[in-house]
Order: sequence, then structure tokens, then C-alpha cells
Amino acid sequence: MWNRSDNTLIMFFNGIAVVVAYGMLGLSLYLSPDVPLSTKGYWGIGVLMLTLALVNFVKYRFDDRLSEDRIQRLEDAKNEKLLSEFVGDTND
Repeated sequence: MWNRSDNTLIMFFNGIAVVVAYGMLGLSLYLSPDVPLSTKGYWGIGVLMLTLALVNFVKYRFDDRLSEDRIQRLEDAKNEKLLSEFVGDTND
């Protein structure tokens, strides 16, 4: 139970940090007088695409780890069944 609330709190603070970072980046691009508008837009799109790529990367890593965990649990259950059948057969 504590682990879930800790993760929620950590994710909340990380979310706030991301929003603040995007806000500061947007403000710095908006207030920069030496950068033309087309370059600002290009940088903005680049940041957006980098964010999407990082979210996808983390999601696929998480899915891969979840898949490996499922496979390991299936193998453990199969081994446990084989061991119980072996022990059960020697008692007969």
C-alpha cells in the first residue's frame, strides 16, 4: 500500500517538474528576440517529438519487463507442477 502511494506522489512531482520545464522552455523561446518565429516553431516541434519518443521508449521498456515477468511466472508454475507431480509419484 505504501509503495503505491509513494509512486503516485513521485509521479505527481515528476509531472509538475515536466510542466514547469515545458513552461520555462516555452517562455524562453517566446521571449527570445534574436530567434525567428520559424526557428522557434522548429525547436518546439523537436521538443514535442523528443517527448513522444521518450514516452514510447519508457512504455515499451515497461511492457517488455512485464512480459518477461509473466513468462518467468509461467515457467515457475510449470516447474512447481512438475516437481509436485514427481514428488507425488514417488509417494505412490
